[in-house]
Amino acid sequence: MTGDAGIERVELRVDGWLLRPPRPEDTADALTMLTDPDVQQWNPVTSVADETTAESWLARGADWSEGDHATFSVVDAATGRFAGNVSLHRIDREQANASIGYRVAAWARGRGVATATVAEVTDWSFTSLGIARVELCHAVANPASCRVAVKAGYAMEGTLRASWAHHDGNRYDEHIHGRLASDPKP
Repeated sequence: MTGDAGIERVELRVDGWLLRPPRPEDTADALTMLTDPDVQQWNPVTSVADETTAESWLARGADWSEGDHATFSVVDAATGRFAGNVSLHRIDREQANASIGYRVAAWARGRGVATATVAEVTDWSFTSLGIARVELCHAVANPASCRVAVKAGYAMEGTLRASWAHHDGNRYDEHIHGRLASDPKP
């Protein structure tokens, strides 16, 4: 860790994927991912509309100095191609809690990238940041995210009714999953 609040920027590797802080060279692929209709439905970033705003979004993700998030770009370790992102966010050091979210580029879906990287970042949060509990929420109408959560070791804990307004303007029920540092690794 750096200072009282900041998080030391690190790189992680899992199953052929490199997780590293976002870089400007991710811009074009990040823009493609963020404007994909499937990503926009469940994880909209309405502030990103072009390469300039995508680069700003990446720069915010790369700045871990406040200690409230650690955002990783996920790239194919062999080719360097951007495949998505995973963000440990809402980090509360006093309570040792955090939330996690992710996005996967269309070309990388169905290859286990979300499950592997969510599990890896979660494990890293437990061992390196002293986090005790990480939450993952997703729309009930998005069963693929439910499968990712369960495979990454997150227990389904309940349903949050009409808890989040998504890109289509509708409020969706969300499943809340949790994983504790004391839970067995998946």
